[in-house]
Amino acid sequence: MIMEAKTGQLDFRAFGQAIKKARTDKGLTREQLGGMLSITPRYLVDIENEGQHPSLQVLYELISLFDISADQFFFPDSPKGKSTRRRQLDAMLDSMDEKELFVVSGTAKAIQEAKEAGE
Repeated sequence: MIMEAKTGQLDFRAFGQAIKKARTDKGLTREQLGGMLSITPRYLVDIENEGQHPSLQVLYELISLFDISADQFFFPDSPKGKSTRRRQLDAMLDSMDEKELFVVSGTAKAIQEAKEAGE
């Protein structure tokens, strides 16, 4: 959640951690991502670990590249739309063929049945 810091500025640490996770999940180094966005790896370190405010352009590019929902950071108390995890899962599902979807569907059904049996 992005919150107001004591200085009156927004705290982007949660956003930075989400970017770091998304980057590592995709197997990208900071150098690779920096090259893709024409920014320095040091700037990414500051965004990911220090909560530095990215420029509007970099913010947009990171959100678009990693399919991250900015709503969860800017509007934490509003009704939830699709979370970042849900959006990323949707993108993975969209790339699967019918056989792969059958496996995922069976797995999800088994998880749901196990959950219901445990309640």
